[in-house]
Amino acid sequence: MKLLSAIAFMNTKEQIIQEIEQLPEPLLVEALEFVRALKVKPQVKAPSKAVQAYLDSEEKWSGVYRRLADS
Repeated sequence: MKLLSAIAFMNTKEQIIQEIEQLPEPLLVEALEFVRALKVKPQVKAPSKAVQAYLDSEEKWSGVYRRLADS
């Protein structure tokens, strides 16, 4: 139980470092490539409130919209 409580208090970076320290060298190369790819990957922003409201509305009323389009 002590290990679980220690893990709960570690931040994400500490947990990543702990996992990396256990990897064999060939997997470390893959991990490094993955981390570098994450750094250049475009970050996806959350939709604005207006866009989110539209998406919520579209989801809620999709059946109605479909029936109107089919009529």
